[in-house]
Amino acid sequence: MASGNKWLRRLQLELAWFTGQPWLRGPKAGGAGVILRFERVRPARSEAFQPLQSHEITPEFLDRTIAALKRWNFDLIGMDEVCRRAVTLPELRRFVCLSFDGAYRDLMTFGYPILSRHAVPFTVYVPTAFPDGIGEPWWLVLEKVIAREGRVDLIIGGRDQHFTIRTTSDKHELYTYLERWMRSLAPGELSAAVNDLCKRYSVDLRQLSRETFMDWADLARLAADPLVTIASATVNYPVLANLKDTAAAREMAMGKAVAETAFGRGIRHFAYPFGDRAAFRRSHVLMAEQAGFASAVSTIPGVVDTHGRTNLRALPRIAWDGRVGSLRLMRVLLSGVVFPPVKPRLNA
Repeated sequence: MASGNKWLRRLQLELAWFTGQPWLRGPKAGGAGVILRFERVRPARSEAFQPLQSHEITPEFLDRTIAALKRWNFDLIGMDEVCRRAVTLPELRRFVCLSFDGAYRDLMTFGYPILSRHAVPFTVYVPTAFPDGIGEPWWLVLEKVIAREGRVDLIIGGRDQHFTIRTTSDKHELYTYLERWMRSLAPGELSAAVNDLCKRYSVDLRQLSRETFMDWADLARLAADPLVTIASATVNYPVLANLKDTAAAREMAMGKAVAETAFGRGIRHFAYPFGDRAAFRRSHVLMAEQAGFASAVSTIPGVVDTHGRTNLRALPRIAWDGRVGSLRLMRVLLSGVVFPPVKPRLNA
């Protein structure tokens, strides 16, 4: 989100708070509840260049958030219960479901002790190549290279491109440009591009993957906790819209199969990688049902409604921006007041 849009959005949320809209519209306006989406949980860093800061929250913020959710009388529930409430009559209290994408190691190091102490359920969406240390987290490679270099050379569209990055602003602009380009690539082209970048700038991709993401032993520890739901996010975390339908269906089915074999249990829930409107299509919603998933979540913001009005294989989530530390603004988002009413839709 552009900086100007971010602050305009924040102003709108502040106005909603001060005008009392979350309470004037009443509880029914906010549907049954919301699914919150987080990625990384780790202490704040001092570096000026942090292009992925919006995807991180601090342990202190997670602790404050859970305490606030309890104080605000939300029901904290898991994904199985989300699916139940989405097709039944409204409950007296609205819910919040906590979800974490990517299976980052810092969730285990910094997040799990807090979640466990509060005894709240949560869901982890796992791309199954990453626990094996063979995933290709190109967004982290991009961050690492741009952070330490003053000039970046790489091949784009078959031509050598050269970028001089003298300032933090230059680095952010280049990250935005290259992130958009890499997200548009087909899997083979993306793998070639990220491996070329690693070779040019001496980045050990496997080491980066092993250091950043949980391994199977970490995930087994989480899976042993009855409050934790282990869910799937494909094998390699590709943008599904960049794949042919057969390849997309295979990614979804294989991610589920690998996780089921690893944990010896059924995997009922799925997250579309990246999950925005450009990342998946209507056909992938049908694939999620055909693969046997009870639910599939996006990163399209919104609330989960009752009476089956929200498609269980296209569930909205509120992705929290880690640059914002205001629980007041979270309270407005959780009220559902800033989202349009859910239109009745048939489940896939």
